[in-house]
Amino acid sequence: MRSASLFSAPDLARLPIVVNARAISLAEGMRAGLSVAVIIALNEYLTFAPLREAALAALLTCICDPGGPIRRRIPVLLSFALIGAAVTAGFGLLRDFGPAVALPLGVFGLFCSSFARIYGQAPQQLGALLATVQILSLDRGIPSLTGAAALAAAFIGGALWAILLTMVIWRIYPFLPARRAVAEAYRQLSELVRDLHTLVQTPAITDAAWEAHARIHRRATREAIEAARTVVLDTARSRGAASNRAAQAVIRIETADQIFGGLIALSDLLEHSSQIERGIAERVLRRMRPLLLVLARVVVTDDPDAHRRIDRAINAIVADLESLAADAPLRGVMTPINDRLRIAHTLAVPANLTPGVDPAGRAQPAWQQLIRPLRANLNWGSPALRHALRTAVTAAFPLAFTMFWFTPYDHWLTITVVGTMQPYFSLTYTRAIERIVGTAAGGLIAAGVGLVCTSPLSIAAAMFPLAMLAFAVRAVSFGLFMMALTPLVVLLVETGAPDTGEWLIAFARAAFTIIGGLIAVGANFLLWPSREPDLVAPEVKNTIAAHGAYAAANFSTLLGEATPAALGQARRAAGVASNALEALITRALLEPGKRAQDPLEAAMVIDAALRRFAGRLATLQHDPALAAQVPADTLRTWRDWIAGSLRLLASGKTDLPPRPTGVETDALARIARQIELMSGAMERLG
Repeated sequence: MRSASLFSAPDLARLPIVVNARAISLAEGMRAGLSVAVIIALNEYLTFAPLREAALAALLTCICDPGGPIRRRIPVLLSFALIGAAVTAGFGLLRDFGPAVALPLGVFGLFCSSFARIYGQAPQQLGALLATVQILSLDRGIPSLTGAAALAAAFIGGALWAILLTMVIWRIYPFLPARRAVAEAYRQLSELVRDLHTLVQTPAITDAAWEAHARIHRRATREAIEAARTVVLDTARSRGAASNRAAQAVIRIETADQIFGGLIALSDLLEHSSQIERGIAERVLRRMRPLLLVLARVVVTDDPDAHRRIDRAINAIVADLESLAADAPLRGVMTPINDRLRIAHTLAVPANLTPGVDPAGRAQPAWQQLIRPLRANLNWGSPALRHALRTAVTAAFPLAFTMFWFTPYDHWLTITVVGTMQPYFSLTYTRAIERIVGTAAGGLIAAGVGLVCTSPLSIAAAMFPLAMLAFAVRAVSFGLFMMALTPLVVLLVETGAPDTGEWLIAFARAAFTIIGGLIAVGANFLLWPSREPDLVAPEVKNTIAAHGAYAAANFSTLLGEATPAALGQARRAAGVASNALEALITRALLEPGKRAQDPLEAAMVIDAALRRFAGRLATLQHDPALAAQVPADTLRTWRDWIAGSLRLLASGKTDLPPRPTGVETDALARIARQIELMSGAMERLG
């Protein structure tokens, strides 16, 4: 009989190691190749040591580029150039005072760099790269202000060269494919509306015409939406799901999908509607098609003036619908579509084009943007604070090692520790594997390149294809990026130490990477960890409670006792809660040990049931006949039973009251079955 290990590594098959071949960017690779190779070639010609610092700055600036609109990329890149130069000079001067001064200040600097993630995706990336610059600057002291100024100037020069290539000579739009794909989905929606509008105008519509409409246009629209969803998710994985661009794209494609569902319900209704209803639908559809085309154009152009035209069109549709009776089926189907159009519209107003601005598009005071996230995260419950402290404490030991026993390569140990550590164990474990395997493979490639490139000029020439390859696959996979980056770094080091063999450099880099990765994984497991399995049960209960509020708002809207705005807010809260639960379950599955598998399986069952539950509720919104078929008192009874049952489950109780007697439609029965399924799973949740 096998004995269970207390520390059992997670199943490698579950690790979120993604290889996204669609993310290959030759343009980004060419830019990085030019930015590094030109400076190294110039260094070989002039033999001017600070140019190696400029090459490093250019390389890191390419990594720092957050993507998105140029007006938001420039501040980040210029900040990195200036702060990086200050860090290079400042910590280099501090290092000359000895470890007693440099070590505590260096640890504090690493804490600040890690804590910068509280301000968003771009500051998080900026902080990570500044941590690398800081570690490198603490390698050895700079004895004079003149030397520090020369290195700072070289750093700024290299960074500006990379920025020049990015913004002027070789402009890159990493989110443009996703935006175009989303825009195409909205254009296909407009084509669906155009064909539906044509059908409504036709005096005598045959069944064959309706079937052709469903077969041709629905299929094309669904394919466009799914294609856009794939591109958006791939872009979010490679560029960061927390970025404003990624969030906009995700919301827009989900809104398009829900509009598509509403249009399907509308076409089914119009197939059997009266001439009066078709006349009103004709006016609405006539306004909707150009509205969708404007939305498609705004997705790509970010035209801030377009939101006025969108707003006028939506208000005109509302005015058309107000001519219908409150309980008219057409109004019941069109209102949710109009609500989704308003959601898409809110992303076109100035307040949503750029984060941190007021409704008129004016930037909020810098002090508020700085202090609010800081206050929100200065407590022990903040994963960002715990992660920053964990990073600083763990990095203190390898940083001290590099100061007291200096070699030309031991900074890779500290860089690996800081670069590998993530707020959650599963992410750290994944990053460690990708970094170690990629570095080991890249070291072998570097040694092979070194056998061919034996002169400084040939080494400089080899850096162009290596940099191009590394940045072309940067968004494809972190492991592939490390594999391609390692030969570049090894050769860059050799240009400063030409008497050192590639095998020795590659071995040192691989050894320090393996040791640093193991230290990062161990520290993340032992120091103030967020035990993900222990957080699953509370998160499940929170998600159930959010869906209970959604159900209550849904039925209250059917009864005319709540507004569509309240329903939309409850629906979004439920969706956000489900997303948070699924992310937590994914991390919990990657935690070492097998003791929490049964509760995790129960949580997965409840998550799936909640998704189906939310789907049933969404169906009710497009079923205006339900309110007509089921008496209002019965709907209230079902609302109270559903909301009450979910409140009991959210409190941890599993003894539910019996289903309401009387009228029970198929939709209500399905909702009840999902609740009863969750009740059984809650007993295993613990």
